[in-house]
Amino acid sequence: MNKLRSIFGVVLLCGICAVTRAEPMAAPLWPDKKPDENGEKVRELTKGKVDRFISNVTVPVLYVHLPPADKANGAAVVICPGGAYVGVAIDREGHDVARWLNSIGVAGIVLKYRMPNPAATGEQIPWPLQDAQRAIRLVRQRAAEWKIDPNRVGIMGFSAGGHLASTAGTHFDAGKADAQDPIEQQSCRPDFIILGYPVITFNPPIAHTGSRDNLLGKNADATLIEKYSNELQVTAQTPPAFLVHARDDGVNVENSIQFAEAMKKAGVPCELQLYDKGGHGYGLGMNGGEVAGWPAQCEKWMRSMKLLEKPAGK
Repeated sequence: MNKLRSIFGVVLLCGICAVTRAEPMAAPLWPDKKPDENGEKVRELTKGKVDRFISNVTVPVLYVHLPPADKANGAAVVICPGGAYVGVAIDREGHDVARWLNSIGVAGIVLKYRMPNPAATGEQIPWPLQDAQRAIRLVRQRAAEWKIDPNRVGIMGFSAGGHLASTAGTHFDAGKADAQDPIEQQSCRPDFIILGYPVITFNPPIAHTGSRDNLLGKNADATLIEKYSNELQVTAQTPPAFLVHARDDGVNVENSIQFAEAMKKAGVPCELQLYDKGGHGYGLGMNGGEVAGWPAQCEKWMRSMKLLEKPAGK
């Protein structure tokens, strides 16, 4: 049965990827900022042509994939590709995922976020988190234009992008009502979270030290490490979450298990899909195996949470 489910998952996803790839709309996050405001002049670097990896990101951008009007249900997901806080796997964990979301009526909004510079930001909010929070605010501010329900804006992330998404889900505010910038008036709390093989904790022995050091620096103090160990930051206000992880992943599966346990303790709905095999970085599961079934399970969870229902009369 699991074998049939994984084969069906691959066939389904291949069908999604075969759909004509319309160019997404690009929306800058901080149009008034210059790249060298990031504290250093670096050049963005893209490796690969089909499965691209972009490093040295200094100008963050949202790539907005909107579903067909007859299929759209109003939900939206900001997608944070992984890359150990060095870069972003923009296709496998970004645009491909957005097209899958479009197939179930959800707007997929890929975030190309800035890479951290611990020396420049110190203990201020790291640039990736600034960009994720800004992305959620921007989606809500432009919700009417993009035909999105501002109360169904989620965030999704893979690997280090999963750490970023879980950080956005545990570090948020209601916006500043008196801000001159209308985007900053919006809440940056996501309405739900989806995490694929995420980095969650920065505490040993299960921390992914590369992601931690890239985000916070190699000499980050204990207070900062605790602040961004997101299993410790879950509260009753944390949004509902869906997680997927394989037990043979190089990012220790305990990252997801500890987050799910914290959610249960806080009384927040959470579903954790665990697989014995799958490794790391499989995205939608295009290489097959049992992990290919996770998108269908995620869609089922989204339906159970009433996230995919069209508004009455539409």
